[in-house]
Amino acid sequence: MANDELILLDFWASMFGMRLRIALAEKGIKYEYKEEEGLISNKSALLLEMNPIHKKVPVLIHNGKPICESIIGVEYIEEVWKDKAPLLPSDPYERAQARFWVDYIDKKLYVSARKIWGTKGEEHEAGKKDFIQVLKVLEGELGEKPYFGGDNFGFVDIALIGFYSWFYAYETYGNFSTEAECPKFVAWAKRCMQRDSVAKSLPDQHKVLEFIQMLRQKFGLE
Repeated sequence: MANDELILLDFWASMFGMRLRIALAEKGIKYEYKEEEGLISNKSALLLEMNPIHKKVPVLIHNGKPICESIIGVEYIEEVWKDKAPLLPSDPYERAQARFWVDYIDKKLYVSARKIWGTKGEEHEAGKKDFIQVLKVLEGELGEKPYFGGDNFGFVDIALIGFYSWFYAYETYGNFSTEAECPKFVAWAKRCMQRDSVAKSLPDQHKVLEFIQMLRQKFGLE
């Protein structure tokens, strides 16, 4: 597959796009990165063509064919380049468990996190409470393991670590300390950040805060 054309349509602050960047880096796969500047409006013609249903990033384009939705994209990368650095466990039950926790992250974490910076009043407080509770559940699943899959960095870690680049903003607007609430979770995140694939894929947390400040102004929250 050396001659394959691989393009990633993405936005620098997208924790979902970070999943694909990390997965591709873990596998050592080269690709062309195309930044989508119109995250909310003015979306590129290529994005609208490749993802006409959701009209959002990330989109992985492999030999002209689009793969949409970040986790579907990570699993596609795993299946196509299965001979390189496996991201999912080989045991079917363990694979199912990994998919369960990724599903939990997608259904629970993003929604509560968005309420922390994107709402006010009771909804904001409820979001903060739910966010910390979700992290505690994840921390319980992590246990004493270095990574969610055990000794090996993998599928669940890839799905989750991108959120960490937004944590400074969550803490700023939520007025709490993740490390005080969930020290094992933060220790896991710092461990992940020591990997080149993660460190080079996640943006600076202060830059993310500036981006969120812009969004809050746009939405009339500041």
